[in-house]
Amino acid sequence: GRPGIVHRLDRWTSGLIIVAKSNAAHVRLSRSFQNRKVRKTYFAAVHGGLASESGEIDLAIGRHPTKRTRMVAPRRGGREAHTSYRVRDHAPGFSLLDVSIRTGRTHQIRVHLAAIGHPVLGDTVYGEKLDRTFERKHGPLARYFLHAATLAFPHPETAELMEFRSDLPGELVELWTRLQRR
Repeated sequence: GRPGIVHRLDRWTSGLIIVAKSNAAHVRLSRSFQNRKVRKTYFAAVHGGLASESGEIDLAIGRHPTKRTRMVAPRRGGREAHTSYRVRDHAPGFSLLDVSIRTGRTHQIRVHLAAIGHPVLGDTVYGEKLDRTFERKHGPLARYFLHAATLAFPHPETAELMEFRSDLPGELVELWTRLQRR
């Protein structure tokens, strides 16, 4: 380990990340991630209304066999991944979710929500068709409607639980308000 970013956010996602200021902190924080001691929640707006107000998605995630930049929920193989969600708000044709993940696989939230038929708004990789329709009506969304809202983890030296929050960015609040008024 070396000082620096301990985990990643997808390129078009906003919100909280952990940066370690020393080697020792980096090693301990990375271990906290591996041992699932880090709790992360996200805000995500998705296409469609969900059948239930909350749910769990337990689908393994692996690399796409030919498109190496994409991940898939394969029938066999892949690495276990757990996502849970709760519907926070509704707009015509869309839902705003609180999402929490117990594992941090590449593109996990985006792959899981697309796999249950509710891709993240603005995700042209996993929700292509729905997003083309959206863009015709509303213009392009230059990012995902996905925001890392809370992070909780044991302090690397004292093990005291540290909790951080980040509000939904103004541009996403504004977009959600517009969608609700439709």
